[in-house]
Amino acid sequence: MRNNGIGSWTARRARMSPDRVAVVHGDETWTYRDLHERATRAAHALAGLGVSNGDRVAYLGPNEPAFLETLFGAGLVGAIFVPLNTRLAPPELAYILADSGTKVLVHAPTHASHADALRDGVPHVLDHETYERLLADASTDPLDEPVGQDDVAMIMYTSGTTGRPKGAALSHANIHWNSVNLLIDVDLAGDEVTLVNAPMFHVAALNQTVLPTVLKGGTVVLDAQFDPVRTLATIARHRVTYLFGVPAMFQAVANTSEWPTADLSSVRTMICGGAPVPEKVITTYQERGLVFLQGYGLTESSPGALFLRAEESHRVGSAGTPCFFTDVRVVDRDGNDAPTGEPGEVILHGPNVMTGYWGKPDATAAVLSKDGWLRTGDVAVVDEDGFLHIRDRIKDVIISGGENIYPAEVEDVLLQHPAVRDCAVIGVLDEKWGEVGRAIVVARETVAQEDLLAFLDGRIARYKIPKSVVFADTLPRTASGKLLKSALRTTYGENT
Repeated sequence: MRNNGIGSWTARRARMSPDRVAVVHGDETWTYRDLHERATRAAHALAGLGVSNGDRVAYLGPNEPAFLETLFGAGLVGAIFVPLNTRLAPPELAYILADSGTKVLVHAPTHASHADALRDGVPHVLDHETYERLLADASTDPLDEPVGQDDVAMIMYTSGTTGRPKGAALSHANIHWNSVNLLIDVDLAGDEVTLVNAPMFHVAALNQTVLPTVLKGGTVVLDAQFDPVRTLATIARHRVTYLFGVPAMFQAVANTSEWPTADLSSVRTMICGGAPVPEKVITTYQERGLVFLQGYGLTESSPGALFLRAEESHRVGSAGTPCFFTDVRVVDRDGNDAPTGEPGEVILHGPNVMTGYWGKPDATAAVLSKDGWLRTGDVAVVDEDGFLHIRDRIKDVIISGGENIYPAEVEDVLLQHPAVRDCAVIGVLDEKWGEVGRAIVVARETVAQEDLLAFLDGRIARYKIPKSVVFADTLPRTASGKLLKSALRTTYGENT
């Protein structure tokens, strides 16, 4: 094949295992033969609209087969796939479509009103009916468009929690090597049944679960929207063996009344990432005898950078060591390796690191050195055994009286209190200390501020203990489960 990109994966898998079930969605199933035929039809349909090598094709909708068909179909014609965050408003989506120069937008019925508002900015907008009609009329003849490993495969836009989102341009090689890293760290099998209920526009859901499963010829079970009770039912019904989630998702599942008696006997591996993983979340799953692994990465690294492997899972709280083909350092402000136990910025290098931000050379230069080292903006410490512990985002660190307070560390301990369902810690101005911590707590039951603060006393240094607690019904999060600290600072940051 001349196509060496991810668009060729359905063809390669279909010639190896055409009758294996590739995708399950609701009560329907698609074999690898079916998936490749649909992807081929999608490719011909896109080509018929004038899409060619390097053009951008976007998808807006929940986890469903059309997402994957569009992804692989675009790859077959050498186009660049742009998955869109379904929680964004039309003006935000319009910015991404314009920034990426998208030529075709495919959307699900659930997002018809959003798509209608975007028609003026995109040459071709395909609703579900039009998409299906085009596929029905399209050829199934093989395509073999030349696609190189260094060509851009997809543009994944960062969550944009501060300022405009930036598109991380990920090459076919980036995604290939990320998949290899994942398969070295997690022993996925050909009979894997992978539950995907985190949104596939999120880099971890797509690149850490779906694509490695396709490489191995396993089955991907798509769920359009995460629901903790349905998650447990789906695991039992489909005998799910592998799943990914962010900490908030795993917390929600463990908080259901069904959790104590749920049938989890089929599960081989759970991986968690996307945010610092509280110790309580890890131990809750380990107490059920589950292999609960965590990793660290970011959109710009496709995403895997660090992984805590099964034999190391007793090191609760560590994000692990570098993935096989990725190098990671923790450096001080001068770019020197930080001493053991001292915080520094995580930087990383490897074939999974993005080519740059789409159309933004200045933003790229700010984070990507000429020799390929990526600045993450995350703070970590390295322990005496070489394992990294992620502390927080540099911008979220609270500096109180000259001491650095890492909110994730405080949140981790707060979550161990039985009355705390969810929490976040932000900095607020203080005349004496410059800045002090404030905890925003979602409580399971009535609990006094004094009791929560007393609980922290003796568990963390006193300067780290928040000076105030406010209670909330929920905490704002992105679609990928990350806390929106900027929104919390806006709502609760006044020093009152």
